[in-house]
Amino acid sequence: MNWYLLRLTAGRPDFAYTMTEAEQAVMGRHSAYWRGHLDEGTALIFSPVADPAGAWGLCIVQAVDAQAAAALTDADPAVVEGVGSYQVLQLFSPVLR
Repeated sequence: MNWYLLRLTAGRPDFAYTMTEAEQAVMGRHSAYWRGHLDEGTALIFSPVADPAGAWGLCIVQAVDAQAAAALTDADPAVVEGVGSYQVLQLFSPVLR
């Protein structure tokens, strides 16, 4: 198994602060989706990141390969409903506590 950093970006830099009600509902489903993966042990952590260049979402997951990690992102309601897209980046030598 490998570890991956999943970086979710939205269509606009101020998305986290200017979401419409419909986008908030999508992000609620997005959060529930990743909470399920936390409960299953696939995801280690997920959180918004307060980047001065524009907020983005971070998730660290364990998967067999990049294709399996990408399958997780492809099923995320934020992607399915067109709110954001992911970069899937492998962590080569993660050190866990």
